[in-house]
Order: sequence, then structure tokens, then C-alpha cells
Amino acid sequence: LESVDISSAYLNGELDAEVYMKQPEGFMKGGPEWVCRLLKAIYGLKQAGHMWHIKLDKEFQSMGFHRVQSDHSIWIWRKGDTRIIIPVFVDDMTIAAKDKSSIDWVKSELAKRFKLHDLGPTSWLLGVHIQRDRTKHTISLSQRQYILDMLKHYNMSDASPVTTPMNTNEKLTLAMGPQTQAEKDKMARIPYINAVGALMWLAVATRPDIAYAVGVLCRFNSNPGPKHWEAVKHLFKYIKGTIDLVPIIGPDPNSKELFTTYCDADHGGNSDNGRSTTGWVVKVGTGPIAWSSKLQSIVALSTTKAEFVAAVTAGQQI
Repeated sequence: LESVDISSAYLNGELDAEVYMKQPEGFMKGGPEWVCRLLKAIYGLKQAGHMWHIKLDKEFQSMGFHRVQSDHSIWIWRKGDTRIIIPVFVDDMTIAAKDKSSIDWVKSELAKRFKLHDLGPTSWLLGVHIQRDRTKHTISLSQRQYILDMLKHYNMSDASPVTTPMNTNEKLTLAMGPQTQAEKDKMARIPYINAVGALMWLAVATRPDIAYAVGVLCRFNSNPGPKHWEAVKHLFKYIKGTIDLVPIIGPDPNSKELFTTYCDADHGGNSDNGRSTTGWVVKVGTGPIAWSSKLQSIVALSTTKAEFVAAVTAGQQI
């Protein structure tokens, strides 16, 4: 795994429409009534990201890559037994291949088309620390620094750790919203949505163990009450106590399957609307690579139906 970064990526996009801009400060040609017609995309232009994606796809195709239809941010190059996979996040690219020569070829081809920075072996990606143990053939993903920064931001650095993501003795409901004007004023000063959003990035990136808790907390974003905020702080305490808990992806000696998938559902778990929650996780070897915990879109009339919905959702992911 190696990474490259494209310099000023959006400036590579070629516009497919007439767009004009006022002359920038410090640069004046002609009179003040003169304007510039843009030939390339610039940062701040609404379609800049889209034009950059089109340009990138065009160049990848010229190199022999094909875009994955189920995820338009991933390109794959195949020839015989050789395969190169490149996921892209705006201008950050990760190049995955079985040999260094394939990676070097991709870098040289990209350098002919764009100005890029070679970041070498991938150790950080979108704030996630990637560590490799080549003797055990494992990769671990950690957001330790992100957690420390988050705990400090929400004044939870000195909180006492707990052993569960949620308090199992209390079920959160919409009725726990602010009941008095004093409670409304208090909650207006509490950054509930910001905290849940920060926790959501953690749940999506590296911590499947808090996915259910974060999903439940998101249900009260529009009108959180003191009990909901206590639940958020409880989750912060759990994260503090499990800061070094990381997914480790590696070979599983006890399984011959490439993918191992688990799914489950709680029938009518949401007492506010009677809907069930689907949970599933996909593992490659020992480590989870995809997971989800979401309310089902329908009201299942039995435990069996709720389980069927969960199984279908997990099947779609596979």
C-alpha cells in the first residue's frame, strides 16, 4: 500500500460550460469591465469536484483502469494475475498491489499527467493510523489521536471509563426531550449534534462496536434532552476505556472462507415507531471491513420478518 497526493487537483478539471469571473485582485488586463472566461475548473466552483472526477476517470481509462460500478471512487487495473486497486478521496490516492513494480508504474504514469507528491508507504489515511505487522501478515487501523482530541474538545479527558457503549438499564425515547423551558435553554447550550457527528466518524471508520449506540443517539438530533446527553457522555467514557481497541485485519487460521458475515435484528426495538434495527458486519479473515447498524425502513410484524430484512441487507453488501 502506497499513497500519492495530487497537487491542486481541481485545477485539472476541464470545464464543459461557459463560466466567467471577475479579474482577481492584483491582476488587471483591459478595463475594470473586463472579465475572464474560465477554461479550467477552480476551487469554489460548484462543478469543480465533478469536472475533476471526469478528468481523473478519463486519465485512468487511458492507463487501462476500469471504474468499479458499485463505487465510483475506486479504479481497478487487471492483466492476468496482476491487479492494481486505487481508491480515491478527492485528491488522495492509495495504490494497492502485490508488487512494488506495479505501484512504481502507476506513479510514473500519473506523474506524466498530473503534478503529484509521492507519500510513500501508506501510514495515515484520512486521520486513520495504519500499522502493519509483516511477520503476522496483519494490518491494524487506529484513530487514537482522533479520540484523544475529541475527548479533550468535549471536556471528557478526565472522565471515568465504563465497560459498555450504552446504559443497558435505560431505553432512550423521544419523550425524554426537554420538558421545561429551563431544560430547553440548557440543551440549547450543549453541542449535542456536534458530539454525535464526531462519534459517527469514529463509528464509520474503525469502531463497529459503537455503531449501534451512535445510531440510537442520532435519532434525537432534532430535540435532544438531558437523558440523551448523558448517554453521549456515557459513550465518551466507554471510548476512553477502549482507546486502544482496534480492528486487526489478517488471515484467520480457523476459516477457509474469504468473507464471513453476521447479521441480526431486534424486533420492534424502537418504541417510538415500532421499527426494528438491522445490524450486520462483514469480516475478511480476522478483521471487520464493513458494518452497519440502522433502523429498518418498514415495520416488521414478526421477529422472523425483521431477521429476513436484516439478512437481505447483509446479502446486498456481500
